[in-house]
Amino acid sequence: MSEVPHELVRVDELGVRGFLHTPQQPSGNGLVLTHGAGANCQTPLLVALARELCSNGITVLRYDLPFRVARPHGPPMRGSDKRDREGIKVALQFLRSRVRGRLFAGGHSYGGRQTTMLLAEQPGLADGLLLLSYPLHPPKKSDQPRTAHFRELRRPALFVHGTRDGFGTIGEMTEALKLIPARTQLLPVEGAGHELLSKRNEPDLPKKIVDAFAGFTA
Repeated sequence: MSEVPHELVRVDELGVRGFLHTPQQPSGNGLVLTHGAGANCQTPLLVALARELCSNGITVLRYDLPFRVARPHGPPMRGSDKRDREGIKVALQFLRSRVRGRLFAGGHSYGGRQTTMLLAEQPGLADGLLLLSYPLHPPKKSDQPRTAHFRELRRPALFVHGTRDGFGTIGEMTEALKLIPARTQLLPVEGAGHELLSKRNEPDLPKKIVDAFAGFTA
């Protein structure tokens, strides 16, 4: 795949920052894409997906959440989730001003969970969701599901999940998605763990995800 132009942008005073990928032949649609609790927007999965999405005409803002801007390493600070959701909203508003078509929100693990929580409260912010390795429950703690807001989630959502993800089995994900009143689809990634991308599937997985997303949102 040829390199897609992207530029470093600072979105606002909340400290949201990221990379804006602008396609040569834009479709008019856009997607904001963020990271998990232990990473940043430079994680290989997000970089590969942003490039593939942009090659398919989608303008992508690949961005760091406020907790990651506040400190370069470590998990989110206690109580930072509300500020992180505000950061997601700001990222969506930033990209909304730059695209004329549909706007989607996406994220890996913690970033995806916070995105779903924001959209459950404010569905008008985006037209659909791309959720990578949704952390359904803490590892080995299936009695602590993170689905309380699923019944309020009213935007179509594509979930991408590894068959070896310790944060939820494919069976558990299938059952959880029944709680969501909007249209959903689950894309299993055979042999993948929570990070999804590996040396084994790196050549094919980004395109597989983007093709599935394109079909889901057609």
